[in-house]
Amino acid sequence: MIKDTVPAVESPTFVRRWRSLLFVPAHVSRFVGTAHERGADGVILDLEDSVPQDQKAESRRQLPESVAKVGRKGASVLVRVNRGLRALAADLDAAVVAGVDALVLPKTDSAEWVAEIANAVLELEGERNLVQGRIRFLAQIETPAALQRLAAIASAHPRMLAMALGPEDFSAAVGGTPEFDLLLTPNLSVLFAARAAGLLPLGFVGSIGEVTDTDKLRETAAHARRLGFAGALAIHPTQVAIFNEAFSPSAQEIKWARDVIAAENDAAARGLSAFSLNGKMVDPPVVRRAHDTLALAGRN
Repeated sequence: MIKDTVPAVESPTFVRRWRSLLFVPAHVSRFVGTAHERGADGVILDLEDSVPQDQKAESRRQLPESVAKVGRKGASVLVRVNRGLRALAADLDAAVVAGVDALVLPKTDSAEWVAEIANAVLELEGERNLVQGRIRFLAQIETPAALQRLAAIASAHPRMLAMALGPEDFSAAVGGTPEFDLLLTPNLSVLFAARAAGLLPLGFVGSIGEVTDTDKLRETAAHARRLGFAGALAIHPTQVAIFNEAFSPSAQEIKWARDVIAAENDAAARGLSAFSLNGKMVDPPVVRRAHDTLALAGRN
């Protein structure tokens, strides 16, 4: 595996939480102009699949202005680049600019590919007097072959910050449809690899194209959080509020966490590391979950 060429960096302050990342086609000015009003934790300016080939060049030219627009209310600004070498080179030249927090790398299939992109970004940052290492990576896993290399991809470079399964592309790659039975195992594989490497796991077990059945999407997102996912990618503004709620602790969860920590303090004073609360055993892993719950609540 190619090792990193820049020093390891801490997770940047712009990532409060990525409960929701909203895709916006970079060539549609009215969507770009209103993206900052949608309430998403981050906005992904898409240069890839949602942009017709004959409009990609203009989308790149407009990118600095688009970055400023979508980041007006403090959301993270991401840019999804293309996979092909010629298009990728043009995308990086346009996207490595002030105001961009992360790049979304589609169809990521190896650690070497991540490292090559990281080297190119480092060169551009140096040429443009940008803070080196600030722009991070969200890798999309979209092929069966990539599943065999998840651990290497997740630890490929210090710029890696998050991973997500691309359910539509992955399903197409295996000749299936984006349904629960097909997507559960690859989603969990991405989740485990991301957590093991200290990255944000993003996604849910289902089709990203579900925008009409809000009750079903709310259920699916809540299930994803119970599995351990930190947030999800949205392709429509209606999905943003659902994800923000689903990936945030509820009032009931916050009360439970506070009760656990209060009981932990009392138990510690009595020299106990495990104790009973409301008829249930509480030990250090449960206490850790309570602290994590309150930490998440404090970032929203």
